[in-house]
Amino acid sequence: MTNIPAKTPDLEKIAAHYKQQVADLKRRVIICGGTGCIANGALKVRDAICAEMEKAGEKAVIDLMSHEDHSGETYFSKSGCQGFCQVGPILRIEPEGIFYCHVKPEDAAEIVNVTLKTGEIIDRLVYVDPVSKKPRRHEDEITFYTRQNRVVLKNCLIEPDNIEEYIYNEGYKAARKALTEMSAEQICQKIIDAGLRGRGGGGFPTGLKWKFTLASKGDKKYVICNGDEGDPGAFMDRSVMEGNPHAVLEGMMIAGKAVGADEGVVYVRTEYPLAVQRMRNAIKAAEERGLLGNNLFQSGFNFHVRVVEGAGAFVCGEETALMASIEGKRGMPSPKPPFPAERGLYGKPTVINNVETLASIPYIMRKGVEVYRSVGTEKSPGTKTFALTGHVANTGLIEVPFGTTLREIVYNIGGGVTDNAGHVTGEDFKAVQIGGPSGGCLTPDLLDLPLDFDSLKGAGAMVGSGGLVVMNKQTCMVSIARFFMQFTQNESCGKCVPCREGTKQMLFLLDDIINGRANEDTLELLEQTAKAVQLGSLCGLGKTAPNPVLSTLHNFREEYEAHVYRKICPTGECKALARPEIDAALCKGCTACVRKCPVGAITGKVKEAHVIDADKCIKCGACKAACRFNAITGI
Repeated sequence: MTNIPAKTPDLEKIAAHYKQQVADLKRRVIICGGTGCIANGALKVRDAICAEMEKAGEKAVIDLMSHEDHSGETYFSKSGCQGFCQVGPILRIEPEGIFYCHVKPEDAAEIVNVTLKTGEIIDRLVYVDPVSKKPRRHEDEITFYTRQNRVVLKNCLIEPDNIEEYIYNEGYKAARKALTEMSAEQICQKIIDAGLRGRGGGGFPTGLKWKFTLASKGDKKYVICNGDEGDPGAFMDRSVMEGNPHAVLEGMMIAGKAVGADEGVVYVRTEYPLAVQRMRNAIKAAEERGLLGNNLFQSGFNFHVRVVEGAGAFVCGEETALMASIEGKRGMPSPKPPFPAERGLYGKPTVINNVETLASIPYIMRKGVEVYRSVGTEKSPGTKTFALTGHVANTGLIEVPFGTTLREIVYNIGGGVTDNAGHVTGEDFKAVQIGGPSGGCLTPDLLDLPLDFDSLKGAGAMVGSGGLVVMNKQTCMVSIARFFMQFTQNESCGKCVPCREGTKQMLFLLDDIINGRANEDTLELLEQTAKAVQLGSLCGLGKTAPNPVLSTLHNFREEYEAHVYRKICPTGECKALARPEIDAALCKGCTACVRKCPVGAITGKVKEAHVIDADKCIKCGACKAACRFNAITGI
């Protein structure tokens, strides 16, 4: 850590320089550079298009940070996650606003020769609405985007490795105002007035947490950004760090001023290498520009930030375990109090906020309390990002105001429920798991429940990190409960007996139910064990681990009872309980199932109803997959 005073950055001059760079560009092509699209070949698409541009005698600009004149040229930039993961890799072409999806490197020549040269749209590359089957050539025609209200995710369209573009989009103005015009008390009060609540799941008022840390005495204080997102089906924080890293840093700077801290730590899951890289790139760029370091904006305030890669354990998302991990210890929770605001990292007062919370801070500081509170609900103002996955047509990253209903998310933004083959069938969903391993299930009768901290708590669920997993009627809820219990049992640190042993016993009981070994005492014992784990566990992981089990037991008890008493799985998903049968009324005697059965368990004459020998059947499901008439049930 250097003690050299930082130079004072001229934000307006930097923004003007960027404006000049882009003013005379011919076009801008934005390839989604989030983890999902990169994994599907997005950067290969960009490289292929650039190669085709050179073949055509036109220059493709990748690095706009150079001081060359780029007038009349095409700028190829990457963005953070653009949200619509279902259709990636995504390509946007500006200024026309063309939206291409499922783009492959082999499409490069056509994109260059047809679209970039003539401006014509390639219809086979545009998005097709799964319900109306109509092509949507521009983002503002796609319901997935138009029904959202993007605040935190808005700047994920900019080049994440270009600090100038962030500054051009009003970046670091909020930090400058906080550092040069406001006291620590004023900053805390503004965040309290805004009503910002922690987006990590607990929903504790952020401003109050800062105020408590400010009041704590200490010669050294810390700000920690909790980027240890580990819930299955959740990728909101990862995407914000990948796509808008400077907003996170700016939020940390403001938090530092608010609590009197001069050092920040970004704790990122080591499984998020791209987020790690882009956060480190952002820190380096901010230091070079004088936006991190000593005497920032000539205010006398010093602030330094470093990245620490996580230990690969879900429990390290818990505050005390996270701090232990940063200190080089095994990531295990410790009792509270004392809270981190009193004694945190290295025994010093510490404020810990998650990524989305910190990324919301600059917006509040720039736009003001009234603007921020103009969306959301009275007790849960602002917006929330969700990772929408599962049996839904449009999966991806979304941002909506608190208070948005589940119906709006599933049927309008999500495009409707799908069957197991991915087709929109028009059927109602069975449930939505919200909050991951710590959350609970929302059922069809809660379709119009406003999604906010308090409403969800009243429904026996929680916002959690923001994962939304949609499940259709072909989903076995006992298997879902087992999936989450397996996850939490694996991730238990083992420090306290209720979590270490209780989750293990719950998993054994769920295995008994799924495999047909359960008896009349199993359900009662499962429920008793779940409540004991809730009450006796040390940290939030153990206290919330039983939530998916208790939630499904409450909402789908008849499904559990079918497994236990009738020894059947109503959905046919649990193979040990499968009872495959052929419906004689639907069977056409086509013999497709006979040909696919690997053990010869199906017999019957051509054009006559067939029969399955249950003793021979291995319940592989090959017959059901082969049947075109939906005649095979129970598997």
